[in-house]
Amino acid sequence: MAKEKVKTDESIDVIEGRIEAVLFSMGEAVEREQIAQALSIDTKTVVKIIHNMMDKYDSADRGIRIIELDNSFQMCTKSDYYDTLIKVVNVPQKHVLTDVLLETLSIIAYKQPITRQEIEAIRGVSCAHTVNKLIEYNLVQEVGRLDAIGRPILFGTTDEFLRSFGVQSTDELPVITPDKIEDFKQQALEEAQLTFPGVKD
Repeated sequence: MAKEKVKTDESIDVIEGRIEAVLFSMGEAVEREQIAQALSIDTKTVVKIIHNMMDKYDSADRGIRIIELDNSFQMCTKSDYYDTLIKVVNVPQKHVLTDVLLETLSIIAYKQPITRQEIEAIRGVSCAHTVNKLIEYNLVQEVGRLDAIGRPILFGTTDEFLRSFGVQSTDELPVITPDKIEDFKQQALEEAQLTFPGVKD
């Protein structure tokens, strides 16, 4: 069977090899336009080829896979092989997200960009430590400052957040209902009461 050709007169195998080289050497997400420019191929064709590569990696017993994040692609290790990988390299253990961290992360993910004061208004308790912990886990980052008095920091999620939750963009997150926000407030209230058991309403 003849190899499929594109306008570069290179076979699909050669183009896939060049894409692999780019993604492997960069080690982080690369925008599809950058890949297309490096290969001198139109973006639409590059995306189609990478999607085919993603299918092949997922269907085969391979230790790596390609993931799509917004308009970028990244080569990474399949999570199935984490237990093997950790035996030969110093890979940090996966972070455990407590209910408090998950609640705060959810608020940031759905309301971003958002200030710490706005997060605290939703949860009803201070969240400085929680936000700092999410930044430490590389799930949240500073994305700018609000044009207001004091110019408070705005927070948003990171590419690591997308990778961790298996979505390409925040648009793919499930719809959150108003009653869920009320759950956050109630749980935050209970958390505050546990922290200060001697304080009564």
